Amino acid sequence: MTEFEAILRLHMTKGIGARTYQTLVERFGSIAAVFQAVKPELEKLPGIGEKIASAILEESQRVDIHQEIDLAEKNNIKIIPYTSADYPQHLKNLYDPPLVLYVKGNLLETDLIAFAIVGSRRCTYYGLSQAERFARQLAQKGFCIISGMARGIDTAAHKGAISSNGRTIAVLGCGLGTVYPKENAVLSENIIQHGALISEFPINTPPDYRNFPPRNRIISGLSLGVLVIESTLKSGSLITAQWALEQGKEVFALPGNVDSLYSQGTNKLIKEGAKLTEDITDIIQELGSVADTLCPAGEDSALKDPRDLLLNSHEKKIFSLLSSVPIYIDEIIQSTKLPTSIVSSTLMILEIKKLVKQLSGKRFVKA
Repeated sequence: MTEFEAILRLHMTKGIGARTYQTLVERFGSIAAVFQAVKPELEKLPGIGEKIASAILEESQRVDIHQEIDLAEKNNIKIIPYTSADYPQHLKNLYDPPLVLYVKGNLLETDLIAFAIVGSRRCTYYGLSQAERFARQLAQKGFCIISGMARGIDTAAHKGAISSNGRTIAVLGCGLGTVYPKENAVLSENIIQHGALISEFPINTPPDYRNFPPRNRIISGLSLGVLVIESTLKSGSLITAQWALEQGKEVFALPGNVDSLYSQGTNKLIKEGAKLTEDITDIIQELGSVADTLCPAGEDSALKDPRDLLLNSHEKKIFSLLSSVPIYIDEIIQSTKLPTSIVSSTLMILEIKKLVKQLSGKRFVKA
């Protein structure tokens, strides 16, 4: 049994996640070696106990990993274990990340600049139009839009990203062998063309209400921040916001009609400290410094400064000239060969976005 097969077998055994995996690897050196262990030895390990030890040595033997691998191949689904270099960087930082991810479509390095838009399945026209607007405009700025492909706000968010030819990822609460809800069959194919469908659940797992809270931790985990658009007080989108807070992510909320049932959740979030959000400037200003941490200075990466993805062509050209060493505006004009008026107005916009700081004597540095 290969290490990949061993990890997949462990993942398909109930009650075992990445934290258990780490405990086992620290003790046995590999997962393949775990299946050769004796039960008393496993039971002594922190967080294992009799139930999980039995699952590893007994229940796992009934898992048909070869059928799962064949299903994945037939359906163009990639199975990405926690140990793979292709596993999303953001998720590895979670307290209990999925041990395995199933992916249909493609994940790109630029998907690190991701933002989640979530909300109620039942929603108003206002909510749908705002979800589509925010997703479209953020996608145009280079953000990958993350949502859950549920009816309502999620669906509108994916459609907004696709309408601008942007990136979008749907995190499902079922296996990738099932389209849920069924009316989103065409949308799911469009998402694959513009990003990916992903799930932590084995391919033939049906949708189940118990799957959605853990699914929501992946939505927030993949994102720099979460915008909630329309939410009742019992909406699952509030669970996503709670996950985001626990993960140290920024939470944003669209204010709504105080008389509307669908605004009670978002207005409550704002009262509790979520950023009141009227347009994408509110989001970009808040996230500018967060995105910069994805690629530390001096790190050899194709993504030299992720903030470049948030900018239009003039902004990128000027921003790329700046560093921590002050540069005069005349030098910027000379280097870019842009009109003075364009350079001045663009620098002002970059200052508003908190990406550039102006020093005395018309000198500029990266913020």
